Amino acid sequence: MFKVFRHTLIPALRDFLPEVLLISAGFDAHYLDPLAGTELTADGFATLTDLMLGFAEETASGRVISALEGGYSLEGVSESVVAHVERLAKEQG
Repeated sequence: MFKVFRHTLIPALRDFLPEVLLISAGFDAHYLDPLAGTELTADGFATLTDLMLGFAEETASGRVISALEGGYSLEGVSESVVAHVERLAKEQG
């Protein structure tokens, strides 16, 4: 998944030159989610957040809006939200 973000998604997004990056933060891909069948951890979501924040710095002067979408594992969502928000807050500090 990280390879797709780095080598496909982010280069494609550069073509749009956004003024702000909107992150629709869904955590269905967490390994505890019963429906997803993927294996992301909270640390994995933190890494994806870092990639998106780096992209926002390059193209949108660091402007980011993040909206919580959800997931189907309360534990997975709570762990992932904490990791995501910590990375967002780190950018502010």
